[in-house]
This record gives sequence, structure tokens and C-alpha cells, in this order.
Amino acid sequence: MITARVDPELKSDAEKVLHKLGISTTEAINLFLSQVRLRKGLPFGVRIPNKTTLKAMKDAEEGRNLTESEDAEDMFRKLGI
Repeated sequence: MITARVDPELKSDAEKVLHKLGISTTEAINLFLSQVRLRKGLPFGVRIPNKTTLKAMKDAEEGRNLTESEDAEDMFRKLGI
């Protein structure tokens, strides 16, 4: 049994996503811990964002400097890929 204090808004938002994925919070925690054991560490990179990334994140949150694409092909074309 694990007891953890989690911000109620964070918990609610996460549970909505997990529900769409068809898994419970308990199942998600078990998946996470299984991956920690398997990888012998966190199952994702943990880094402090640089200034460019922080600016991009703030712009996205505020709806500034965004580029819209009609589909994936249009997005890749705009990215030059």
C-alpha cells in the first residue's frame, strides 16, 4: 500500500487522461513502478528545460507564436522535414 499527497487538481486531470486510456490510477502507478524496476531508474528523462524550451512552453500555454497545420504532411512540410 502506498499513501501519497497529490495536488487535487493534478490528480483529477491525470485521472481523466487515464480514464481515456482505459486504466485506473492504481494500474498506472503499478505500470510506473514496474518500469522503474525494469529500467533501474525513471522510465523517462528528467531535465531542467533551457531558456528556449521554457519560452516555447510559456508561448504554447498563452497561445502565442503557434503554427497551425492541416495535417501531419503539412506540419512536416512547414518543419522542413
